[in-house]
Amino acid sequence: MTGHDGSTAGRRTSAWATGAARRTWRPLFVAYISPVPTSYAPGTAVVPVVEGEADALAWLRADVIDTLPATTQAGLDVHAAASTGDAASELARPADEHRADVLVLGAPERRLHQLIGSVPAWMARHAHCPLVIVR
Repeated sequence: MTGHDGSTAGRRTSAWATGAARRTWRPLFVAYISPVPTSYAPGTAVVPVVEGEADALAWLRADVIDTLPATTQAGLDVHAAASTGDAASELARPADEHRADVLVLGAPERRLHQLIGSVPAWMARHAHCPLVIVR
């Protein structure tokens, strides 16, 4: 299972997870978690990249699944999901539900996340499966 957000790290993470799924003949589960829009000051809202579950699933398919070479897609069972909320808990839930063999996440790119905490740091403490952090 992997999370994908459209970033460079997200693409590397999806590629690593795809390779692992192919090597182990296991399904690939890709999730996009849209952050809850928040505002720290008037006029400075954090807006999700994709709005709505249907749009998010279509975007995941176009950005991750449809970009895989036909030889990679052959025989690969791919599932996509989208939800809104806290990325860490929203990734942990389907990982538990689908009994993920491994959870593949990207390393935090922003210095602030490295200092105050990140999704991979939270998952390292709370995940019920092995965690791979791709840089």
